[in-house]
Amino acid sequence: MSRRVSLFLFGFGVWSWVIWITFVKNLWASTQSWAPDGSATPFFVVHLILAIVSFVLGTIIGVLGWRGFRASRRQE
Repeated sequence: MSRRVSLFLFGFGVWSWVIWITFVKNLWASTQSWAPDGSATPFFVVHLILAIVSFVLGTIIGVLGWRGFRASRRQE
């Protein structure tokens, strides 16, 4: 993997975390997320699952990028 691709993947992983943290904060504050009795709505549950999956995938992609970048530095 090239250094450029590695840095792109690492940047994507960081970007994914920044975006999804913001999304979860906004989701938590949304009136659509909570029923009048205080329980979570299906809207909240589905979007929270999407965010969790995105956190996991962003982490995996970022780690792959970081490892690729470290490996490219050792080859120099």
